[in-house]
Amino acid sequence: MAGPSRAEAIALDAAGPLAGFPARFVVADAALAYLDGHSLGRLPIAAAERLRRVVDDEWGCALVRSWEHWIDLPGVVGDTLAPLLGVGAGEVIVADSVTANLHRLVHAACDLDPGRRALVAVADDFPTDRYVVAGVARDRGLDVRWVPGRPVDGPDPEALAAAVDGDVAVVVASLVDFRSAAVLDPAPVLAAARAAGALVLWDCSHAAGVLPLELGAIGDLAVGCTYKHLHGGPGAPAWLWARPDLVDRLRSPVAGWFAQRDQFAMGAEHDPLPGPRRFLAGTPGVLGLVAAHEGARLVAAAGPGPVRDRSLALGTFALALADDRLVPLGFAVASPRHAEHRGGHLALSHPDALAVGRAARAAGVVPDVRPPDLLRLGLSPLATRFVEVWDGVDRIAALVTAGRHRQGTPGPSPRLT
Repeated sequence: MAGPSRAEAIALDAAGPLAGFPARFVVADAALAYLDGHSLGRLPIAAAERLRRVVDDEWGCALVRSWEHWIDLPGVVGDTLAPLLGVGAGEVIVADSVTANLHRLVHAACDLDPGRRALVAVADDFPTDRYVVAGVARDRGLDVRWVPGRPVDGPDPEALAAAVDGDVAVVVASLVDFRSAAVLDPAPVLAAARAAGALVLWDCSHAAGVLPLELGAIGDLAVGCTYKHLHGGPGAPAWLWARPDLVDRLRSPVAGWFAQRDQFAMGAEHDPLPGPRRFLAGTPGVLGLVAAHEGARLVAAAGPGPVRDRSLALGTFALALADDRLVPLGFAVASPRHAEHRGGHLALSHPDALAVGRAARAAGVVPDVRPPDLLRLGLSPLATRFVEVWDGVDRIAALVTAGRHRQGTPGPSPRLT
């Protein structure tokens, strides 16, 4: 059975409640098939306009007087994200990086019960998660129970649950696997943690902006980035959430002045603010925050349900194309085949994936590669067009058929997140 046609792709682009959203993004090259939205989301037109206003009017003209409203941006942007995370106003802050926020939360969680001497984490999770967990364990003299992952299906939630007992302080895992896009079932992990009195911390970097989330129903703590499916821009600040009934018992290991109660009294002792603002540190980066704000507003306007529906449709379409055009050329599907078990990208394995990725860029396609053999197609629910997916797969199939990925001097590997 033949795969979907380009005409079908065009028809899908014209259908559905989010059909107009791709037009809300900057497209500098209409011929480019941009399939790396899970690494860096396209620039929203509203973000470009907002940045110009902030630079020209707020920074350029109002100068320091603009801090009257800039100072609240970590919480304002957090409140815009809150509905996408299934939490309430005042529960999320946006600041710093995933790495910094993860480090703060793991340390703070361990402080709640210093008698617990173990952490649980995934052995092949995203590097920053593993490095943070290992670093906190080293600093505090803790053991780490590393649970192996699986190449396509991600870590086994039952294996994660089995690693939890009364000696575990916190379980750290990604909700969506960064390689295969496998969605982890949080229920067994949370049940085991609740039974043992441990906490669960989710990294939602590949989940926010793709999956409808209800953080309070699946865990205790969470972090995530804003530069992927939330379209916050390169290096955009990350977000942090803690259960409302837990957050005021947590203390950040970084005692910064933006977390200080009565900040401008310049008190001698650190007195942290209530709620998640106690995890703020230094002066926030205004330009990054306003860009992240516009990206979050765009995704919030679309709504979690429609966003997930379009994500599922894009993934199903890409999988059908891959089966029809790429699998016969030596590619193998390296993501779960069941749509509900995938996040926002489709992973394909090929022994020459790095060379294919380089050749694809020369052919006007921007996929993502992961050594040693993964080619990932990032499918942004709001910015990626179905015809863009069709054209990208068509060009990749053509260059592999012609052997163009084996020609010429290899260039540098794409450096992608």
